[in-house]
Amino acid sequence: MKFKLTSILILISVLMISSQGLKAQDTDAATTPTIQPTIMTIPFVKEGQSTVKGYEQSELTRIAITKVKEAFDDRGVNTIDFRAKLKQLQNSEALTAEQESSIKDEVIKLSGADIYVEVEASKDYSRTGNSVTVIMTAYDAFSAESLANKVATSPKFKTDNYEKLAQKAVEGEIDNLLNTIQEKFAMMVEQGRTITVEVGIEAGAGIDFDHEPDDSGSYLSELLEEWMTNNAHNGYFHIQGTSTTKMVFDIVKVPLKDERGNNYRVSKFVSKMRKYFKSLGIKADRTIVGSAVTITLSEL
Repeated sequence: MKFKLTSILILISVLMISSQGLKAQDTDAATTPTIQPTIMTIPFVKEGQSTVKGYEQSELTRIAITKVKEAFDDRGVNTIDFRAKLKQLQNSEALTAEQESSIKDEVIKLSGADIYVEVEASKDYSRTGNSVTVIMTAYDAFSAESLANKVATSPKFKTDNYEKLAQKAVEGEIDNLLNTIQEKFAMMVEQGRTITVEVGIEAGAGIDFDHEPDDSGSYLSELLEEWMTNNAHNGYFHIQGTSTTKMVFDIVKVPLKDERGNNYRVSKFVSKMRKYFKSLGIKADRTIVGSAVTITLSEL
């Protein structure tokens, strides 16, 4: 009897420890931070065409954009309303014809979206029924790198209700699109976003990449590679080409978010680089256009 009671007490203790261990694991999993993308759907327009006109003049495009956004919302995705951001921009600026063609970039910048999805819709008429085809292409808002592309076509119905046909088309592929976006976004969270960095020497500067700026005995090119190793996200970068007057980094990874959870600013990375060159007695002038960085070096 005493043996049985001891065995029961041991069994209860083991179960309690296991339960506590499982609770601890569940808590850890629940508190693990995850970054979810914010998505904005916008109209597709050809190069040089007005985004404003492309949105306002096509009822089917407006319907398709709405249906894609609604589908994302139904799946718990954080979305930004393109129409609201467009109105905000229009109210803050007097748009000219030239500005209209580039307003897409301004809306994306204003929105703060992580990803934007371009939506293109077209009608297909036939004697056996009508259908709608919706092309959805997702891009990284930071680098404009393509992340996913899906072509969705509704079944044919003898109807002129193109709103329903657009909805049917979107419903057929939206899960596949979202799954691909989430997979690519998770990779960006882990691996970082890509920027390009071109570093050149100003004409007549009196230095080049074979210059030894400190007493380490290393060339400037070698010191810059070491700095990239220490400062690129996870130390990942790739040199496309190098000479005595130019180094081209076609891939430099930077974090997706900063320590406050905001989108990481390229200017922050460039500022660190500029200060490093200054510590070597070298002046660095920089130009930043989107994800492309150009640095020009000269003597202080």
